[in-house]
Amino acid sequence: MVTATSNPSSGVENMPKKNENTMPITQDETTNLLVGYVRKSNAGGALKISINTAAFSDCSTYVTSDGQAYVPLVMSLNALEKVLNGERAVTTVSQLQD
Repeated sequence: MVTATSNPSSGVENMPKKNENTMPITQDETTNLLVGYVRKSNAGGALKISINTAAFSDCSTYVTSDGQAYVPLVMSLNALEKVLNGERAVTTVSQLQD
């Protein structure tokens, strides 16, 4: 049996946490391949993007009509805003994979 604990000095009761996956797992969900991370430069005037070369070589590519090959990567806008605002140190750069 799990009981709640309280801290008399703070007036806050610590309730036990329940880890529960509410999203059903399906076979057609997209997975993410972690490729690198983004952080703000020490001076704050630029974003520094670090890509893991082994992970990058595992990425899928697409070719445009002019014959140039590209690697499509994504990052969360919400997480990037937190990096820019100083609320987070880094965020991930990933590739969505089917």
